[in-house]
Amino acid sequence: MIMESDDKLSQTFAALANSTRRAILARLSKGEATVNELAEPFKMSLPAISKHIKVLENAGLITQGQKAQYRPCTIDAAPLKEVSAWAEQYRHIWEARFDRMESYIKQLNNKEQEQNNE
Repeated sequence: MIMESDDKLSQTFAALANSTRRAILARLSKGEATVNELAEPFKMSLPAISKHIKVLENAGLITQGQKAQYRPCTIDAAPLKEVSAWAEQYRHIWEARFDRMESYIKQLNNKEQEQNNE
């Protein structure tokens, strides 16, 4: 079971590794869209966009429905929730680092104020 979950997470990260695919997801977060609508902002062919959509679909990040000849794409946020859960286990590490950085910046500011007051 762990292997299957790890494979899904790896597939999700691989899909998210590309900026075009992230832009497609951002667009779909606003509502469903056709392949043509998704392709509009990009300077690439429809087959290239279709390949990106297929990667997202294989990762479970989007679904492509069928309403007559209209095949809208919609986002499926479930894999993103898995990414969030995975990243959450490291939150304490980056929060501790931010806290240390904040303390260091305060020390620097205090030293600067002391030097300015002299």
